Amino acid sequence: MSENTKTQKKSWFKGLQAEFKKVIWPDKKTLARQTTAVVAVSLILGALIAIIDAILQFGLELLVR
Repeated sequence: MSENTKTQKKSWFKGLQAEFKKVIWPDKKTLARQTTAVVAVSLILGALIAIIDAILQFGLELLVR
């Protein structure tokens, strides 16, 4: 590798490190609350999609018969 490429990589990693220092990381309570919300919404949407799928499947079976 050329010297210029090594310098670019070092510069990129220093920039990455600087950006990570700017991030405001959530505390445990906030993280747990947000994780719970994501899991709950995912379960609700999954159930809703399953119900709609079952209704559509039932309706199509009635039409095909």
